[in-house]
Amino acid sequence: MKLLPISLRMESVRVEMPGFMLKALQPYGKKITDGGGRILHRSRSSEWLITVLIAVLLAMTIRLYFYAPYRVYGSSMLPTLRGDELLIVNKWIYDQRSPSYGDIIVFHTEEDRDFIKRVVGLPGDEIAIHGGHVWRNGKKLEEPYILSEIQGDYPKTRVPPGHLFVLGDNRNRSRDSREIGMVDIDEVVGRAELVLFPLDRIQLLIR
Repeated sequence: MKLLPISLRMESVRVEMPGFMLKALQPYGKKITDGGGRILHRSRSSEWLITVLIAVLLAMTIRLYFYAPYRVYGSSMLPTLRGDELLIVNKWIYDQRSPSYGDIIVFHTEEDRDFIKRVVGLPGDEIAIHGGHVWRNGKKLEEPYILSEIQGDYPKTRVPPGHLFVLGDNRNRSRDSREIGMVDIDEVVGRAELVLFPLDRIQLLIR
């Protein structure tokens, strides 16, 4: 298909606009006339009000759909998290892709509260714990982030479709998939990505 340029000839015209349209099109805080000679003003207070409303709506949208702050309680994620941090959780990441090994996730539980744990097993994986270590699909995992070797065993179990096997980094002081079972992916809030507070412990949690 061949596209041909189109030449247009425009005549000079004069358009009369109603006063309310002129007022809406002018920058905030500027003086304008409405065609009848009257001076119209938009007050600075209305500018601030509009700015604040836009900021609030933007913050609510981000909080609802994209990112959310979460406070950590407890020691189940030692030494990665001490239990007094304020985190930023990415809520939309798993709308774009599936969870990955090592992701630190926040998820809903039947206890009407949210947990934070690390993803160790994905759908279809076989997970077992013995000899103080986690074994995934027959291979021992190297986990430099855990606090100590695991006490006790966990029988070989296959992660069902649509679920995750999660563990706390403080393996011997954590309620995780060994006790509460596999985590339904639909119950995952998002991925913890940033420690925001305390200031001396600001760090990224993604690798």
